[in-house]
Amino acid sequence: MGVVEDRIGPVRPRDRFLHGESVEGSVRGPILHSWQRSQLLGISPDQSELPFTQDFDPEGRLIRAARPVLDRLESVFAGSRMNISLADGYGTVLERRFGEKSMVKHLPPIQTVPGFVFAEQFAGTNGIGLTLAERRLCQVFGAEHFAERSQSSACTAIPLRDQLSGHIEGVLCLGYPYTDADPALVPVVRKAGEAIERRLMEQSSARERGLLHAYLEAASRTGAEDHSGNGHALAMSELLQSELEQSDQMTLKEKATELMSSAQWAAAEVPLSRDRWVTLVSRPVTSPSGVEGIVIEALLPDEDDRHAPAPTGPPPGPLSRATPRTPTRAARPPGTSTTSTAPGTAGAAGSEDTAGGMVRGLVLVGEPEVGKYAVAARRRLELLAEASNSIGTTLDVDRTAWELAETAVPRLADFVTIDVPEAVLRGEESAHPTSEMRRTVVHGIREDCPFYPVGEQLTLRPTTPHMRSLITGQPVLEPDLKAAFGWIAQDPEHAELLLAHNIHSLITVPLFARGVLLGIASFYRSQDPAPYGDDDRSLAKELAARAALCIDNARRYTREHTLALALQRSLLPRGLPDQDAVEVAHRYLPAESGVGGDWFDVIPLSGTRVALLVGDVVGHGLHAAATMGRLRTAARNFAELELAPDELLTHLDNLMVRLDREEGGDNPALGSGIVGATFLYAVYDPTTQRCTMARAGHPPPALVHPDGTVTLLELPAGPPLGLGGLPFESVEMRLPEHSQLVLYTDGLIEDRHRDIDVALDELIRALAHPDRAPEETCQAVLDAVAPEHPGDDIALLVARTNAVSPDRIASWDLAADPAMVGEVRAAAVSQLDRWGLEESSFATELLLSELVTNAVRYGTAPIRVRLILDRTLICEVYDASSTAPRMRHAASTDEGGRGLFLVAQLAQAWGTRYTTGGKVIWAECALTAA
Repeated sequence: MGVVEDRIGPVRPRDRFLHGESVEGSVRGPILHSWQRSQLLGISPDQSELPFTQDFDPEGRLIRAARPVLDRLESVFAGSRMNISLADGYGTVLERRFGEKSMVKHLPPIQTVPGFVFAEQFAGTNGIGLTLAERRLCQVFGAEHFAERSQSSACTAIPLRDQLSGHIEGVLCLGYPYTDADPALVPVVRKAGEAIERRLMEQSSARERGLLHAYLEAASRTGAEDHSGNGHALAMSELLQSELEQSDQMTLKEKATELMSSAQWAAAEVPLSRDRWVTLVSRPVTSPSGVEGIVIEALLPDEDDRHAPAPTGPPPGPLSRATPRTPTRAARPPGTSTTSTAPGTAGAAGSEDTAGGMVRGLVLVGEPEVGKYAVAARRRLELLAEASNSIGTTLDVDRTAWELAETAVPRLADFVTIDVPEAVLRGEESAHPTSEMRRTVVHGIREDCPFYPVGEQLTLRPTTPHMRSLITGQPVLEPDLKAAFGWIAQDPEHAELLLAHNIHSLITVPLFARGVLLGIASFYRSQDPAPYGDDDRSLAKELAARAALCIDNARRYTREHTLALALQRSLLPRGLPDQDAVEVAHRYLPAESGVGGDWFDVIPLSGTRVALLVGDVVGHGLHAAATMGRLRTAARNFAELELAPDELLTHLDNLMVRLDREEGGDNPALGSGIVGATFLYAVYDPTTQRCTMARAGHPPPALVHPDGTVTLLELPAGPPLGLGGLPFESVEMRLPEHSQLVLYTDGLIEDRHRDIDVALDELIRALAHPDRAPEETCQAVLDAVAPEHPGDDIALLVARTNAVSPDRIASWDLAADPAMVGEVRAAAVSQLDRWGLEESSFATELLLSELVTNAVRYGTAPIRVRLILDRTLICEVYDASSTAPRMRHAASTDEGGRGLFLVAQLAQAWGTRYTTGGKVIWAECALTAA
């Protein structure tokens, strides 16, 4: 291997690469990819043999277009060591020019003689080959050349495209010594390439003008020989401007372009607005220079028949309605003004004729390939327009990827695969996207193609077009997969299976949005024998860009939805508390479109009572979930204060008003604030089977009676929380034992696809089964009533009531006499003996002694004592005073003040609750207390 000085290109990285070491980051991406492909092809750096051919036309279309530009470049670089090369689309050098004529004597034949092929698969990394592979302007410096013979030079090359077809017709390459590299060469090469492409376009225009001239000359000669016609003539331009609406004109031109692309004799019936019709006829024509093209003529009914209804039945076959015959009037001369409806196609306004009651005129004339290109361009625009409406209809990453594939098949690709990092599917950004790819979508015209299945994790080699696309961030086109050695090397057996299914061309496009790599889309072609071209690559890139933005929106939404759902679930009850008042079951179902602020709760209260809560914060997302958590915490705290339902709602309403003010509700510039919440609060007492309820704008609860009757309880609606200043009202009613109280949020019954009354009827029917357990009732309600795709959260709480047996309750009414304390203590001890709680007698006797003494001394008659045997032994002392006792720390010299301290030590819990007529001091004592 020859030695090249370090100043000439990346010699050391290249040597490391040849020895199998990693050089990523020290070599430009396109060069590294080319080196890898060259190595896969078995090309060695000391290779010197290149294919040579003389089988090219020295006066071909590309050479004719480029020759004046090459002359200009040769003049500009006169006296320099510039080597100017023109190659065709296969890498064969067609012509060479030199700034210094004497260079021919000192350079080897491969650098001076036209005919050598510099495609990458033969010459390795070089300017011409790399430009054809990358399909864009490329530069190669010094040792970036894979072959040693070129490592003392540098080159800048640009592809030359046919502007009509988009195909690469050739390459313009400037070669020069490495030491003469100059950034100013890039704009020079670009300008020269654009000039050659313009001249190629002018050649196409000249061909089209020749076809139009041939058609008009033929019509003129034919018209001069025939003087028998006497019909009415109407120029097509006059018709287009005077009688056809804009939509009709577009329809006529689009159909004419399609007929031109068919390249054969044909006819088509084109329906127009207002029950009109026109027949388009296509026929071949040849210009004097031998260019073959297609003429599209229109046949319309004459003045008397033009507005007649279109005939019924199937359209006639080619030329069956009216076959053009010899024109009766001479056509306009070749200088007639023309209109172009597609690049490279001409439309004449002046050739007209009548035939058999028909008006005949020229619509388009051009080459079939140009018509195909125009049709393809229009269909690409239609596909992009459709993609705007069909991609991103949901905020789901998987579904959005599927929509991209469904849009592309079959109009762009026969098969589409989409690979997405696992982190993106979870709504996150992937730290290592290239190593976490997972097959997410496989979609195509058939299901038997052996692509890697959905769900499989992929490991991509650096030489694959997929990895090249991910690294560069640009789409990669492989027009011939049989020659795509990097793609084949990924998995030769798998590649062989795909090639056996006639998959022959590939475009890979990275899915980038807002600087985040979201995956890669691969478009495969099998049915169309033509390989993908640059236009297809541009279309795939545009589709992928739109899809990537939608996928990123879905990813961001997924992340927020996941966070909100996690927050929501963390704020909901983890489990239900132990209590015997009701048997409870619950369900929480998040909305498909976003997490809301629905919640439920079950709170045990003193005296075996239980509070049931269901609420719904207006809105969705993290803000609603966080607000729900704050509101639920406040509701629990207020419930612990033993507030009546209407008082509790008033306190929550004030809290919501304050939160709204704190978060900018009074100042629109600070945000929208909290809109409000609905709430339902119920307290059930199993000792009396009475339930007190109040609601704030919430749907009414349902009551399932033991006999199966279902009633929607008529409670005062009350305003939603957050409005402020409006009163709430409580309602008390008796609930029969084993009845079911059903509380729910509006997401259960409100759905845009059905009336709310219908939903309530479905709820009543689903509840009319009193023999069900609460768990079964919950599931039955969701199955029968919940929307298939809920647009709002659903919280459901079902409570079947129990009652405390009278023999587990003992009560005594006392006079406000201290002497009654001893009698109550004795009666309580006797009751405990009957309950078998002799071990609890001492502690209970002390508790009652202190509580009754306080009631007699500081309270107001009447005084009532009650013992309840539940999970604990509950002692309650009622009096008519609203003054609550307060525990304090008594000094060593104080004679009193230790009673409540003793109560707190003996009881598991104690407290005060207020009633409409006074207060209750209660204490709970463990059944095993001594």
